[in-house]
Amino acid sequence: MTNPLADRIALVTGASRGIGFATARALAKAGAHIVAVARTQGGLEELDDEIRKEGGSATLVPLNLTDSDGIARLGAGLHERYGKLDILVGNAGVLGPSSPVGHIELKTFNDIMAVNVSANFQLIRCMEPLLKQSDAGRAVFITSGAANKATAYVSPYAASKAALETLARAWAQETANTPLRVNLFNPGPVRTRMRATLMPGEDPATLDTPEQVAEFIVPMCAPDWTETGKFYDYKTRSLMSFRSPA
Repeated sequence: MTNPLADRIALVTGASRGIGFATARALAKAGAHIVAVARTQGGLEELDDEIRKEGGSATLVPLNLTDSDGIARLGAGLHERYGKLDILVGNAGVLGPSSPVGHIELKTFNDIMAVNVSANFQLIRCMEPLLKQSDAGRAVFITSGAANKATAYVSPYAASKAALETLARAWAQETANTPLRVNLFNPGPVRTRMRATLMPGEDPATLDTPEQVAEFIVPMCAPDWTETGKFYDYKTRSLMSFRSPA
């Protein structure tokens, strides 16, 4: 059995549950050493147990991603220990309240942007030098259809994902002539806690699992993935290019 990601270092945010948890496990199965970042220590320990059962290895990093200095320290620690980073999966995100725009407090809006946008901006700043030390650095950010649909009643979340998409696309253009590849992944409706919060009446059995989704994220992290600045839509199983509005 081959391990296509053997000897590669993969940082996964929001790794304590849902898509992040499943992606970390899938990357570990493929041979990567996982740097698992999340706020929840217990969830990280559960992930570590699962990865070790399957013969993999992980480093656990309990960190609130709104701690920008903490992200900088993580980058410095990775530089000191490994001298590189091969894979960055920016998965961590918060949904926020389901409410009309005018009813949302400014602090709530800022808190959502801090996790969904500013934290990823800081990750890019601090991890880009390490990703460029890899022979095939790969970055994948988890987005949402809410970004282009401008979904009602979750406006801060939708706005934050639109901002994330633009940030990632700009970074992809800036690094297009390097070995680094930067892409976005839209999982669509998936059996996660976030989805259950948004759609409490929905039957979760009708949705795909995070484990099913993760199998499509792993190839985007591999050295033989060559596309950059693209958008993978899980629901349609298609890789899309961005284009200007008609």
